[in-house]
Parts: sequence; structure tokens; C-alpha cells
Amino acid sequence: MYGRKACQLVKELASGEKGQLTPYNSDLFDQVIAECSQHHLELQSLIRKMQEEGLDVQTTRNADHFGALIHHLSLVRNKRCLMAYVYNRAEIIRSLIWKVGPVLPQEIQEKLSHTEEEYFKKHSGALQSYMSRLDLDLTVDMVPPKDPYIQVRVLDDIGVVLSDDKTTNFAHHSMHFLKRTDAEQFISRGLMEELTG
Repeated sequence: MYGRKACQLVKELASGEKGQLTPYNSDLFDQVIAECSQHHLELQSLIRKMQEEGLDVQTTRNADHFGALIHHLSLVRNKRCLMAYVYNRAEIIRSLIWKVGPVLPQEIQEKLSHTEEEYFKKHSGALQSYMSRLDLDLTVDMVPPKDPYIQVRVLDDIGVVLSDDKTTNFAHHSMHFLKRTDAEQFISRGLMEELTG
């Protein structure tokens, strides 16, 4: 049945957790593209056949007209499903910049297609360029913290990092008292955790 694969692609997207990426299904995506190409060829063939018979394509209501209509509507439906799939994935990818920062963790990168990785890099680059021109970091919390300093534990060996006025060695399992803005980038990437209480 026409459109079943495209519908399956959208269902796959909808079945995932909200705001979470499922692995990019390139096989099914390519099958839907191939089906669209086939519908396009069939549509052209039927219209050409009607024109060769001297029939007006706009007013004639015969089997070829309705066949062409079915192929046209199937093509439009498949394209809408493909666009929904791409658009929703792009929305999630854009939101990742605010959650994890400009560098994607490996487990998320594995779920992206090559074009989605490029999209993330370009979008992230544009956002970084905008923030540097404003001299303002927009990725920090939107709600002001009660205390500008937090205590953190290093989860992965980061090494020596230069902050505002000093260098600090972030060794594995070490604990530090840092400015929230300095720690945010490491917390969002899973390299540190905030200690509460």
C-alpha cells in the first residue's frame, strides 16, 4: 500500500521519548525517497498518456486521471511525512545546543546522519558567533541562581583548565568550588556533577 513506509517513519519518530533522538533510519528514509521517485514517474507516464490521447488533463475524468490523482496524493503524503521527520529531528538537534553545549556526546553523534551533524555544527557555530559578538553566554541558566558558586565533583579527567584568573587541574573524582558559569559547560557535557546539600 502506498505511503506505508512514510507512515512507519513518522511513527518511529513519534514512538521515541519527547526531546530524545532515535537513531537516524537512513534505510527507511531512502526507501520512501525511492517510492516518491516511482510515484513521480508513474504520474508523468499517466499524464503523458492522456495528452497523447488528446484528452484535457484538467477536465477528463477517466481511469488514467484517477490513477494520476492517486500517485499525486501519495507523492504529496510521502513528502509531508519526510518533511515532518526531518523537521522534528532538526528541532531536537537545535535544542541540544542549549542542553549539552557546542560539543555533542558520542552517544548522540551516533544517532545523527552526516547532514544532521553538519547542521548541528553550523547552527552551533552561528550561535557561538552571535554570543561572542554580544559578549554574552546565552547557554547558562535562564533562572538566576541563589548562589553564583557551586561545589562540583569531576567525573572524568579533564586536565588543567584556565578559568577567569587562575589555572585549575580537574583530576578524576576531585571536588572544586567554582563559579556556576565556569562549571556549566562541563556539567552539561557530563564531565562534572553538581554536589547539593
